Amino acid sequence: MTGRERSPVPPKSVIFDIGRVIVRVNLDRLFEPLAALTPSGSNASAAAEPEEIWSAIQASPRWNDWQEGRMTSREWHEHLTAQLHISIGFAEFCVAWNRVLDPQTILSERLFEQLGARCRLGLLSNTDPLHSAHLESRFPFMRHFPTRIYSCSIGASKPSPAIYQAALDAVGVTPAEALYIDDIAEYAQAARELGLDAIQFDNPAQLDRELALRGLPGG
Repeated sequence: MTGRERSPVPPKSVIFDIGRVIVRVNLDRLFEPLAALTPSGSNASAAAEPEEIWSAIQASPRWNDWQEGRMTSREWHEHLTAQLHISIGFAEFCVAWNRVLDPQTILSERLFEQLGARCRLGLLSNTDPLHSAHLESRFPFMRHFPTRIYSCSIGASKPSPAIYQAALDAVGVTPAEALYIDDIAEYAQAARELGLDAIQFDNPAQLDRELALRGLPGG
């Protein structure tokens, strides 16, 4: 390092997306039990691939209402079972819906322990009431994140500036003091446009390299 070069200034806060960054989203875990509980011949989508069905669900005109807290869990159950032409009780549906969140995480708790010793950690996720409650109750890594911003709780979802600002306010830093990590390029870019540093997540080794460039420990 030359006399003119300076070590990177680490961010004061690191804010993580959840799905496909920390938690695996396993669509087979969701749609296999739904298919098994569907009366024979009643599901027009039964032959479709899980990704195709998931894309159709996200394209629903009620998807943003569900993600942004304007629908109850029972209303979503009624809407989605009608959309997919399936017959399943509410309790069974809740279990099946939450199965998409694979309990084997992508990133290690060791990473969060190391980062938490250096900066303020936060979560920022487009998610619904069922998934957020499941994450809170079943995933030990959540204990490392005192700040948790869910789209269903604040009525806005990424890439809206409002949800990023809510996360910044909650962790108590300016945009220039925050690093945001998301697997979706559009959401990482939206953070950059607001003045945050951002990493588009691909895999743990890539994240470790990016964190090191910013003077932060990896996992």
